[in-house]
Amino acid sequence: QVQLVESGGGLRQPGGSLLLSCEVSGRSITYYHMGWFRQAPGKERQHVARISRIGSTTYYGDSVKGRFTISRDNAKNTVYLQMNSLKPEDTAVYYCAADQGTLFTGRPDAYDYWGQGTKVTVSS
Repeated sequence: QVQLVESGGGLRQPGGSLLLSCEVSGRSITYYHMGWFRQAPGKERQHVARISRIGSTTYYGDSVKGRFTISRDNAKNTVYLQMNSLKPEDTAVYYCAADQGTLFTGRPDAYDYWGQGTKVTVSS
């Protein structure tokens, strides 16, 4: 059984940084494209970033381009999201997800496995 566990969320002031981690167990993450999504209260789940199976290709949502960086360490079965220059509008629960398909899309319904989420709050 594939399980994803996010960590690293917390409270930061605007302009601060956070590193989120997503540890995968049950199968090698080399089988999956990996993505980060977020969901703020009352809003739909939003694509933040995704990375291809071997890490050669990445895509970012427009609102985080230039501030967030997704990476993966296949040897550690872990995916990361480095978040810099945080803004209050980045406040949300952040989810890691795994896509075993071939489309490499940012659509949440394409992802097969999800973590439980980690909360990020950006506030002064």
